[in-house]
Amino acid sequence: QVQLVESGGESVQPGGSLRVSCLIRGNMNTINRVAWFRQAPQKEREGVAAMYTGGGSTYYALSVQGRFTISQDKSKNTVYLQMNSLKPEDTDMYFCAADRSGWTYGLAMISPDRYAYWGQGTQVTVSS
Repeated sequence: QVQLVESGGESVQPGGSLRVSCLIRGNMNTINRVAWFRQAPQKEREGVAAMYTGGGSTYYALSVQGRFTISQDKSKNTVYLQMNSLKPEDTDMYFCAADRSGWTYGLAMISPDRYAYWGQGTQVTVSS
């Protein structure tokens, strides 16, 4: 069984930076892909960034390219999302997701239906 626990969400000012974390409880070696999504109330869940845990492909939504970076520390079973140049429209609940399957590339890497395991989310608020 795999459990995901997000942390690090807080309120920041526009232009600021923040790093959120996702602790993967269970055997991370069985996880092939990890991703970050975000969702506001009454809106659809939006894919932000994804990566293969074995290295190689990453994918970012156009809205965050050049500002957000997804990374991992396997020694800590943790996936990170570094967010720079934050904007008020980045305000959302951020969710970590993971899946054991491969053969998913490009835009599909940030499609919610490609992920079996989800965390409970951490709130990021960008406001002056």
